[in-house]
Amino acid sequence: MTGQSRLLEKRWDDAYAAGLDEPGKLLYRSNLLGADKRITNYGGGNTSAKVLETDPLTGEKVRVMWVKGSGGDVGTIKLDGFATLYMDKLEALKGIYRGVEDEDRMVGFLPHCTFNLNPRAASIDTPLHGFVPFAHVDHMHPDAIIAIAAAKNSKELTAQIFGADIGWLPWRRPGFQLGLDLEAFVKANPKARGVVLESHGLFTWADDAKDCYLLTLDIINKAIDWFARETDGRTIFGGAVATSLGKAERRAVAAKLMPEIRGRIGKGERKLGHFDDQAAVLEFVNSRELKPLGALGTSCPDHFLRTKIRPLIVDFDPAKPDVDGVIAGLDKALEDYRADYTRYYETCKHGNSPAMRDPNPVIFLVPGVGMLSFAKDKATARIAGEFYVNAINVMRGASTVSEYQGLPEQEAFDIEYWLLEEAKLQRMPKPKSLAGRVALVTGGAGGIGRATAERLAGEGACVVLADIDAGALENVGADFAKKYGSDAVRTVKLNVTDEAGVISSFAEACVEFGGIDILVSNAGIASSAPVESTELSMWNKNIDILATGYFLVSREAFRLFRRQNLGGNVVFVASKNGLASSPNASAYCTAKAAEIHLARCLALEGAEAGIRVNTVNPDAVLRGSKIWDGEWREQRAASSKIEVDDLEEHYRKRSMLKLNVFPEDIAEAIYFLASDLSAKSTGNIINVDAGNAQSFPR
Repeated sequence: MTGQSRLLEKRWDDAYAAGLDEPGKLLYRSNLLGADKRITNYGGGNTSAKVLETDPLTGEKVRVMWVKGSGGDVGTIKLDGFATLYMDKLEALKGIYRGVEDEDRMVGFLPHCTFNLNPRAASIDTPLHGFVPFAHVDHMHPDAIIAIAAAKNSKELTAQIFGADIGWLPWRRPGFQLGLDLEAFVKANPKARGVVLESHGLFTWADDAKDCYLLTLDIINKAIDWFARETDGRTIFGGAVATSLGKAERRAVAAKLMPEIRGRIGKGERKLGHFDDQAAVLEFVNSRELKPLGALGTSCPDHFLRTKIRPLIVDFDPAKPDVDGVIAGLDKALEDYRADYTRYYETCKHGNSPAMRDPNPVIFLVPGVGMLSFAKDKATARIAGEFYVNAINVMRGASTVSEYQGLPEQEAFDIEYWLLEEAKLQRMPKPKSLAGRVALVTGGAGGIGRATAERLAGEGACVVLADIDAGALENVGADFAKKYGSDAVRTVKLNVTDEAGVISSFAEACVEFGGIDILVSNAGIASSAPVESTELSMWNKNIDILATGYFLVSREAFRLFRRQNLGGNVVFVASKNGLASSPNASAYCTAKAAEIHLARCLALEGAEAGIRVNTVNPDAVLRGSKIWDGEWREQRAASSKIEVDDLEEHYRKRSMLKLNVFPEDIAEAIYFLASDLSAKSTGNIINVDAGNAQSFPR
């Protein structure tokens, strides 16, 4: 759809499939189809297979339909993601159907058709699969097909491209009646192998799993090849009227805009951002038809459920890049967008419609720069962007070979505010305590830093791991991506004493997530020597990392927090030694004392903006610590006149509670201070040292 004729690769492996039963083949087919976003978008489309199963009550063989359950994704689905229904019971529902006004009531009967007590909820598309009289059915949302479906003359284009192989049905909201329409079409056209649904997608069918898979790919490839030939050499989107900035410049603009937008749309519910400047996006945002096509809205229901019906087009001229001017105009642009969304809601609502949802835009299109998308979490923001890229591809194809048409507002509203969709939203799990928040953790690859990032990520935060150790950072980042998902973590190599590096790291976090909410300043160093043996270089290194470094990251965090205007949270990881002096560690103790006093100063400055600053003082956290793996361990052991291996036990016995302190203990205190559990605390110190009278704050 971007002018390339690269066809979908057929990846069916006969040897592998030979060892699978029919449900296994359905799963295999589904995962193959969902692996390529040109075939269907995330969470979009569904697959089914009608197979013989043994009835657990009678022991007899019965026909059962396996169909992707509600809310699943065919690319990542497992067997337990499929709903299973008795076909005879599903067919019997036709006898109680009273017409299109009965659609929502019919969904309530689907659970009565459940086979083998399967808890997976059946989706609204279940009748569409069930009433097609073939064993295997694919329903996909390929860009190339939806470009046909969204064209003004989509019926004629379908016939021109596919002949009698693929039929066409006019737009109808998915549900029971559309299932009956499909059944009627198949009966009237027994040689047809599929159908294009106007403004929606593609249905294909066969009596063999592999045949169905190959047919689906053949039809999509035929459309891809047709579009490649038809659009070759033709003007796309009316031609370019803007020129893209360079990649670094685009990211710089995004880094400035995203926190400003995030702050304005995230006061009711925190939002996370995603930036996309791929070629397809730039072609669209730079084009003459950006505004008229953007105003028409998306066509496929799956698209606008994720993206809202329309984007906000940012008034930015890349030839005269005035980012400050754009920021100055954001309030008015957002006010106008919200007013138009309110008009859409008030005009289209029904007596029983759910209350209006967040009227802020999800998609922001910036000429010369790219696309910004925002949602309640990073994955949803990224997926919303992916859906709008699908919409761009659809508009590209339809507007080049015909005239693109979006879904009428009333039809769009009836999908967006469908009571069944609202019920699905209400079933969503309660968000975790740090959902929608981003934490930057310095020293993130070390023991305390990693444990802290784990604790915050476990509560739903996205984390930026910053560390000077590139190798350790890479390993920890990979571990986090496996555990929490790649959307939840980013890594940045950072020397906290490098002013430019600190500024760049925060800008990178803004591009990746839209902003920062929590700073955990934890980068550390330790050294030990009598004062007369302390070299100036040692003194300066401690001050540079532990005092200046903490100042630099805090200053950048404050600048960002004030731009976002959402408050903010800073937690310093200082030390018992910031309050209680130790012999032979003057450089370290002095720098740690400076951290504590800096935190107090910042708490005073940040309070009026809702920026809280607190301190955690650990003591003797040896496990997992890169500091304690170096000379510091030997130096402290020598200072206490004990063996190195006895140091941990020495510290345990020295404590009032006779307990060891671990990174997880420090992380728990940091989480408390970073979360709303401590919403009324600032300028405070929590000692996590198992008790040390010398370090009592007062």
